[in-house]
Amino acid sequence: MLQPGVNKFSLRMFGSHKGVAAEQARVKSYGVWIIHPYSDFRFYWDLVMLLLMMSNLVILPWGITFFEDQNTMPWITFNVLSDTLFLMDLVFNFRTGIPVEDSHIILDPKEIRIHYLRTWFMVDFISSIPVDYIFLVVDLESLHESSDVYRTARALRIVRFTKILSLLRLLRLSRLIRYIHQWEEIFHMTYDLASAAVRIVNLIGMMLLLCHWDGCLTFMVPMLQDFPPDCWVSKNDMVNSTWHLQYSYALFMAMSHMLCIGYGAHPPEGLTDVWLTMISMVVGATCYAMFLGHATNLVQSLDASHRQYQEKYKQVEQYMSFHKLPADVRQRIHDYYEQRFQGKMFDEDSILGELSDPLKEEIVSYNCRGLVANMPLFANTDPHFVTVILTKLRFEVFQPADLIIREGTLGRKMYFIQHGTVTVIPRGSKEITLNDGAYFGEICLLTQGRRTATVKADTYCRLYSLSVDSFNEVLEEHPLMRRAFESVAVDRLDRGTRKPSYHPPLDE
Repeated sequence: MLQPGVNKFSLRMFGSHKGVAAEQARVKSYGVWIIHPYSDFRFYWDLVMLLLMMSNLVILPWGITFFEDQNTMPWITFNVLSDTLFLMDLVFNFRTGIPVEDSHIILDPKEIRIHYLRTWFMVDFISSIPVDYIFLVVDLESLHESSDVYRTARALRIVRFTKILSLLRLLRLSRLIRYIHQWEEIFHMTYDLASAAVRIVNLIGMMLLLCHWDGCLTFMVPMLQDFPPDCWVSKNDMVNSTWHLQYSYALFMAMSHMLCIGYGAHPPEGLTDVWLTMISMVVGATCYAMFLGHATNLVQSLDASHRQYQEKYKQVEQYMSFHKLPADVRQRIHDYYEQRFQGKMFDEDSILGELSDPLKEEIVSYNCRGLVANMPLFANTDPHFVTVILTKLRFEVFQPADLIIREGTLGRKMYFIQHGTVTVIPRGSKEITLNDGAYFGEICLLTQGRRTATVKADTYCRLYSLSVDSFNEVLEEHPLMRRAFESVAVDRLDRGTRKPSYHPPLDE
């Protein structure tokens, strides 16, 4: 229970089952009571503490503000249970490993203790200790020695001060933020969409929590002042109303101030209400700006490739405007970008360059599966030859009426048609139409001569090109395929035809 379990998250953190086993052995080497941060026990304990902290941050300000009697059995039970569990969590933090960079976990008890004492211990300690009950017990002992009048007045002050001390428990918000951040990391490493959903829920939940707190504060301050005549509670005759009505009006006022859409039922008149309104407006404006910024970054990060495409195309539009290109040329450029990138832009060379060779070959083979399936050339050839060819290919797009090849020019590429239709126009011969799965332009790469025909795109064509250097490099590794290509080229030149898609598949 205290060691890391074998799950998707731990396997990704430590690489394999062997890595998880090594981490489990490392935990055992430090003793029995060291808790690994990715153990099952810590997972379920953090889940319990997360729910407990959420309930504390909602119930505590609500109960302190709208209920005068803080000594009822349900309220005392809730506080005692919460404080006990938080003190246990405080102790567990001294025995829980600390994740650092490069998936390393600090498990040495001394290092854990020093790190925790230097970071969050003081905040966690203050928010876990029942300071209000300690103060109440100590002060009530001296209260028995005073007169009745003095005892009554002092008791009222004690109750009010105890309410203020109870607010120290709201420092548990820092612990809640830390736990939520840990869960965000777990979701981010396992499920990207779940991570995005968790971040959105966190933003909305934090905004609602601040509205709840502000609503409680809006009512608590007049209450601590015994509801002066010019406060909003007295003006609305809600001093003795039910807590449902008081909370509803307080929340309405707080949200009106935070969203800067009004003052609630009445504008503030008393000095206290004026200051509360200003504080609510400042907090609301700050939270709104933070929420808007986080939401914008989140939305942009969910579709980074589309955003990159939009930014690139804005530069293209500015370029066209700067050079005052004709409308028909601008339309062709727009259509090209739509066909070429389809609304998303990736640095594919950089992405594939960072991968291992086997993984890169697998991805390229998958991306070009339609080309391989439609091309007779690849039907019965050596799979290694096909894989090597595919890794050398470069994707290109041509628009209708584009001249892909011009007769008489030096041949530097051959082309494979993934999708589209082209027309081969040889001098003095009949035009030939090629479709999906055909290839052309290989003759000049073998003969090192000039193009013997013009090739024009009839539709939008998605082609893969193979440069002469890559072509020769591949054929050097597969000499039988070179001889097969050369025999095909000689045969086409002799027959005066260039319709390779109808030639039988090459077999090495």
